[in-house]
Amino acid sequence: DYKGQKLAEQIFQGIILVSAIIGFIYGYITEQFGWTVYIVMAGFVLSCLLTLPPWPMYRRNPLQWLPVQESGAEEKKSADRKPKRHAKS
Repeated sequence: DYKGQKLAEQIFQGIILVSAIIGFIYGYITEQFGWTVYIVMAGFVLSCLLTLPPWPMYRRNPLQWLPVQESGAEEKKSADRKPKRHAKS
């Protein structure tokens, strides 16, 4: 559903943003760029675990699909049509 997709996208972007800010601040304080990368990667992994599987919280508003039509109705419609005439060569 569309609301679940929107929620998953917001969670994903929020976790990435927060981990990037925390990683930058921690890396700046310790003067180690490696820690910044590790923290951002950990945020990415966490956000993937929370948003990629089809958790029930993302499937609360299912889409309503059209009902299936019977195949007999299609055969009847095609039988009622006049055959097309092709131009003679």
